[in-house]
Amino acid sequence: MDDSVSIREARANLAKLLDQAQEGEPTVITRGGAPVAAIVPIEEYNALEDAADEILARRARQILAGEADVPRASPAEVLADIFGTGASGAA
Repeated sequence: MDDSVSIREARANLAKLLDQAQEGEPTVITRGGAPVAAIVPIEEYNALEDAADEILARRARQILAGEADVPRASPAEVLADIFGTGASGAA
């Protein structure tokens, strides 16, 4: 099977596409000829998620490094803000 398929082909061949992904072969799914999604090996998906988390963590560290004098909230204060309770009422 080609490395891209229409939505109709993906529906008809989902099990085969999943087998291919499990073997390390990604497939792009198209709608009207334009790519809209992909079936990828779980290892590649996990690596992408890990990379995105690392980028966000680096960005957060950069922001925090530039805001050393900004007051920080404790976890209890954050929970109290989220749940609308006093810090002592947070579970």
